Amino acid sequence: MEGQKPAAKYALSSSYASHTLSQDPDARKRKITDKNLPNALLQSPEFAEDSAMYRDLLQMERKLDWTMTRKRVEVHDALQRIIPAARTLRIFLSHTVSGQAWQREGLEGDAAKPNLETGENIPAWQLKIDGRVLEIPNQRAKDRVPPRKFSTLIKHMIVELDRDTTLYPDGNIVEWIRSPNQPAQDGFTIRRKGDTPTKVRIVMHLEQQPEQYKVHPELGNVLGVKEDSRTGVIQALWNYIKTQNLQDKVDRRVVRADARLRPIFNAETAYFQHLPELVNRFLLPPDPIVLHYTLNPAFPPPEKPSAWDVEVKVDDSNLKARMQHVVVSMAQDSARDLTKLDEEIALHIQSLNNAHMKRTFLRGFADDPRGFVQTWLASQSRDLESVLASGASEGATVRQEDLKRTEFFRLPWVEEAVAIQEGMRLAAKSGI
Repeated sequence: MEGQKPAAKYALSSSYASHTLSQDPDARKRKITDKNLPNALLQSPEFAEDSAMYRDLLQMERKLDWTMTRKRVEVHDALQRIIPAARTLRIFLSHTVSGQAWQREGLEGDAAKPNLETGENIPAWQLKIDGRVLEIPNQRAKDRVPPRKFSTLIKHMIVELDRDTTLYPDGNIVEWIRSPNQPAQDGFTIRRKGDTPTKVRIVMHLEQQPEQYKVHPELGNVLGVKEDSRTGVIQALWNYIKTQNLQDKVDRRVVRADARLRPIFNAETAYFQHLPELVNRFLLPPDPIVLHYTLNPAFPPPEKPSAWDVEVKVDDSNLKARMQHVVVSMAQDSARDLTKLDEEIALHIQSLNNAHMKRTFLRGFADDPRGFVQTWLASQSRDLESVLASGASEGATVRQEDLKRTEFFRLPWVEEAVAIQEGMRLAAKSGI
């Protein structure tokens, strides 16, 4: 009989719930998010196997959600840092001339004479320095990003003109330093007057990401690294320490120097946190890019410019763009789909719970109709006592014998109780 009490409660609770939902318009908009099976189903031997499978699926979903969240955080963190990539920077050098003797051939009179006021027919030349980063082979069109301007890849540039200082005393050294607010440009042009052959020496200090350093031979010969970023050199040193098994067996923070590291540490041991400071002492500015070019205004300039390919480390904007696209598209598209699926699962769980309660209710009635009805009436009696607030403390407990007599429901207080209950129902319906 005790096992039938929850089932007996179902009639009153379900009717009350349906009445509440019908009266509360906001209840229809409330989203159900509970995806856990009710305890009654979990503890039922009939559904033990299916319940276990569903619990395994929920556990797998939690692990997958945790993995996706962790990966999303890692991607966001990676987007905030520099992702180094090696690219090829192609530098072009060319020149044009004007007012040279071979260009004035065939002209007569004043047309062939230099005009100092207008600058016409005065021998001059222009040196052009251009550059661009080559595209990645076989790259899809949608993955391409606008290329960086040439000036953004250079920190400092010096152009030295080897000319006769007696004829051309000024303007033989041109220096350019990139400033933060300077507009980006695709190339540089140097204009000079003259008709004599000129040797040009161009010194470029590249802007690399992350910043590259030349490693002192004393450390570079140990690690096999000539040029790398600070992080790369520290990583190479740590790999050497692990390969040679130089960590202390007791205190793993301590690194014991071997014969090759002893001159670098200047000690027998060093702490792991001091490795960056030790590495900084062996980092030098990288060698600049030096280009040589000769121009001779006495002859027509070449049809094609001279070109040099230089490797440069840049932030991988293509990879970042793809990562950003994946994160944004997943966050928007999949979030809607997952939310919709979660709501459907929660609704199915609620329907399953209701069906189980109905099944338990009807099974209890089928097994013992007489006892079930008695238990149900007893439950309704207790609910009536609660509604009327007529517990033992008020001295007006409703007894089973009274409920069996029809005269009991003709007492004066019954009409008042019904009126109060009906008034509460109408007030809830109208939203007062």
